[in-house]
Amino acid sequence: MCFDFDARPPALPADLQFAPIAGGAGAELIELNSADGTRFSAALAESPQPRGAGIVILPDVRGLYRFYIELAERFAQAGHHAIAVDYFGRTAGLGPRGEEFEYMPHVQQLKVPQVQADATAAIAALRQRTGVQAVATVGFCLGGFQSFLAGAHITDLAAVVGFYGVLDGSRFAVAGPLERAAEIACPVLGLFGAADQAIPVEQVDEFGRRLTEAGVEHEIQVYPDAPHSFFDRRFEEYADINEDAWRRMLGFLEHHGNAG
Repeated sequence: MCFDFDARPPALPADLQFAPIAGGAGAELIELNSADGTRFSAALAESPQPRGAGIVILPDVRGLYRFYIELAERFAQAGHHAIAVDYFGRTAGLGPRGEEFEYMPHVQQLKVPQVQADATAAIAALRQRTGVQAVATVGFCLGGFQSFLAGAHITDLAAVVGFYGVLDGSRFAVAGPLERAAEIACPVLGLFGAADQAIPVEQVDEFGRRLTEAGVEHEIQVYPDAPHSFFDRRFEEYADINEDAWRRMLGFLEHHGNAG
């Protein structure tokens, strides 16, 4: 297992908490329609003081687990409207998902175009509910894979961010971000761990090289000694890394969310 079920999102640095959610209000669980008519769950957290791009959160293999609902609230506190999506409406019905959810049979049935269609529906809902126009995707592990691919599938994204996103699509029998780097049409931020046994540093370097060759604006950060899923561990273990990741990501999103 590449994550801790009881982990919570790393705390925002105090100077980046621009918009505390008044009265303890949290994310709203909503239902969305994908292009093929599938109903799926999402969690929307609106910021009372928006200051940058809206965020579509693409979770890891657990789907709409509580970690990602709380992460949407963290983004709202940082001044970004955010919506976290569930992947499994087609095979498991509506979420959210708990610790008992057997995710792997459903992960094995995922199709990239369907996930991208769900992300597109989430973008539309985020824009309709909040009025935000610039939107970026932020994904983790499987969601990082999907976030990078969103840059090739969805034409009007402000940016894509991937935390330890899988790069080689062969494990899913599809062309992955490594193979499709030249198709990505927006700025890319990739955050990886040098001790990640699932994503060799050589692949990360090659991804950066292909983005450079294609003229895709990008920033790649590899944290020494960080394992896979470093952002989803008990944050005390990687507090310095995760503070840097928060600052790097929010600065990147603020810049590109306000650029257009």
